[in-house]
Amino acid sequence: MHHEEQHISKAFDRDLEAIQAQIMKMGGLVEAAIVDAAESLAMRDEDLAKKVVDGDKVIDELDFTVNEEAARTLAIRQPSAFDLRTVLSVIKISNNLERIGDYSKNMAKRTGVLVQMSPIEETGPAIRRMARAVEVMLKDALDAYVQRDPELAEDVRQRDLEVDQMYNSLFRNFLTYMMEDPRNITACMHLHFIAKNIERMGDHVTAIAEQVIYLSTGHIPEDPRPKGDRTAFETTGGH
Repeated sequence: MHHEEQHISKAFDRDLEAIQAQIMKMGGLVEAAIVDAAESLAMRDEDLAKKVVDGDKVIDELDFTVNEEAARTLAIRQPSAFDLRTVLSVIKISNNLERIGDYSKNMAKRTGVLVQMSPIEETGPAIRRMARAVEVMLKDALDAYVQRDPELAEDVRQRDLEVDQMYNSLFRNFLTYMMEDPRNITACMHLHFIAKNIERMGDHVTAIAEQVIYLSTGHIPEDPRPKGDRTAFETTGGH
C-alpha cells in the first residue's frame, strides 16, 4: 500500500471510529429508554414516561447524525468493498436502534392512558420482564458488534424466541382478563399493543445481531430463525 492509500485508510478508520462512538452512545440511550418505559408502566410513573418521550428526540438526532456522517464518509473516502460493508452495517444498526427508541416512546405514551384505568394484575411485572430480556439482548448485540463476535450475535438471535414466547403468554392472559370482565377490555387492548411493541423491539435487536454476523462472516444467516410470535388469534385472522 503506497503512502496515499495508507493515508486514506487511516482517515477512513478515524471516521468510522467517530461514527461507531455515536452508535454506542445511541445504544446506551435506547437501552435506558426500554427499561424506563417498562418501569414507568409497571410503577404507573408519568414523570418517568415523560422522560422517555422527551429523550427520544436525542436518539432521533443521533440516528440523523450517523446517517449524515456515513454518507459523507462514503462520498469522500470511496471505501473498499469490505469497508463499504462496514459503513452500510452502521447505517442499518443505527436505523434499527432508532426504531427501538420509537417503540419505547410509544410504550411510555400509553402509561398516561393506563394510569386512568384500574390496573390489570401481574401484567406490569410481566411486561417489565419482557422489556428487560430485550434490553439484555440489545446490550449483548452491541457488545457483539464492538467485538465482532458472531457467536454472541447468534446467541442473541436465538434468544428472540424467548421474547416471542413471553408475548404469546401475555396475549393469552389478556384474552382471559377480557373474557372475565368486559371492563378490562380497553386496558388489555392498550397492554397488548405494548407487548406487541416489545416483541417488535426484539425483532430489531435480532436485525442488529444479523448485521454483526454479516460483518464478521460476510453473509446474512440463511436459516430462518424460528418465530414464536404467531398467536392463534393472529393466525386465524382474529376469528
